[in-house]
Amino acid sequence: MKDLALTPIHKALGARMAEFAGFNMPIYYPTGITEEHLRVRNKVGMFDVSHMGEFIVKGKQALDLIQSITTNDVSKLEIGHAQYSCMPNDQGGIIDDLLVYRLDEDQCSEGEKAYMLVVNAGNIEKDWNWVVSHNHFDTRVINISDQTALLAVQGPLAIDALQSLTDVDLKSLVYYTFTKGRFAGIDNVLISATGYTGSGGFELYFDEKHAVTLWNSILDAGHAHDILPIGLGARDTLRLEKGFALYGNDIDDTTSPLEAGLGWITKLGKGTFTCSDKFNAQKKSGLTKKLVGFRVNDRRVPRHHYPILDEASKEIGHVTSGTQSPSLGIPIGMGYVDTIHSNIGSKIFIKAGEKLLPAEVCKVPFL
Repeated sequence: MKDLALTPIHKALGARMAEFAGFNMPIYYPTGITEEHLRVRNKVGMFDVSHMGEFIVKGKQALDLIQSITTNDVSKLEIGHAQYSCMPNDQGGIIDDLLVYRLDEDQCSEGEKAYMLVVNAGNIEKDWNWVVSHNHFDTRVINISDQTALLAVQGPLAIDALQSLTDVDLKSLVYYTFTKGRFAGIDNVLISATGYTGSGGFELYFDEKHAVTLWNSILDAGHAHDILPIGLGARDTLRLEKGFALYGNDIDDTTSPLEAGLGWITKLGKGTFTCSDKFNAQKKSGLTKKLVGFRVNDRRVPRHHYPILDEASKEIGHVTSGTQSPSLGIPIGMGYVDTIHSNIGSKIFIKAGEKLLPAEVCKVPFL
C-alpha cells in the first residue's frame, strides 16, 4: 500500500484511512461522511485525489494515437479544453474512463500537439500498458503519475474559497476548460473546472513536492467559507447522486459504453477506433441490457452485486452502486437490467438476502 505526500496530514486530522486502489487514502474525517457530503453540496470541501494517474502524450501524431484508442472525438478539443472519454478493449468492454486535456504547445516542436490523459488510480498500470502497446505513431507517452499531486476543491463556494490564492479569474473558467497559472505562490499549477461531485469547483494539478503548501493554503483561505477536508466516502455518495459512473462498479472490462449510457462520448462517426465496428453493430441490433438509476421504497440500502428482480421474481440484472442519499434521505442506486425493464417508472425489486426491496427505475441524476 502506497502513501502519498499528504498521508501524514490526513492521519493528523484524524481521518479513517484505508487501502484504495493500492493507495493509503482518507475515507472520512471525524465529521463523518454525511456532514462532508452536505458541506460539498452546500458550501465547499477539498479532496486529496493524488492517487489518480496522469500521462502526457506529445508528438506529431499525438492526436492520431488518442483518437484511435478512445471513444470521444479528440479532434474537437481546443487548447485549454478537456473532454470526458473512455478506452474500450478488443471485446467492447471499457478498459477505463478518463479525462483528455488539450495542452498548450509552447514546449512542442513544430507540428506537434500535446495532451494529458487522467486515468483512474486502480488502472494506472493497465492503462499505461495499453496506451504504450498501441503507440504505433510518431509520438511520445510519458507517465507523470508519481510526481503529480491532485486536489479537488468542490462546491458552490469553491470560487470564493480559492480566488484570493491566484490571479487567474476563476469565474472565466467554464465547465471543462482549464488554464495554467500561479496558485498559492506556486507556478505552473493546472487549474481545471472539472470535478466528480456535480456541485461545481476545480481540480488542481501540480508537482507533488508542493502538496503540503497548497493543501494548507487552501484550508486557510477557505476557512471563512467553512471548507472541510473530504474523504473518498463522501466522494462516492456525491457522484452517485449525480449518476456518475464509478469504474469497477458501474463500468468495467465487460460493460460497453453504450450499455452504460455513455453513447454521448462514443462518437461512431469520427472514424475507426478500438472496437468501433462492434459498437456500430451493437447500436444497429439494439442493446440487451442498460445501466439505470433507481429509488428504493424501503429503508434498507442496496449493495453492489445484489440481484435485481422483476415483478414475477425473475432475475433481470444486478446492482452496481447503492447508498443512502444524504441529500434526499432515501436509498438510491444504479444497476444493469434487461432493456425491457429499463424504462422510467418500471417496478423492480432488489434482493437483499431473503428480503425483496421494492424500487422504481428513475431518471438520473437523482438531484
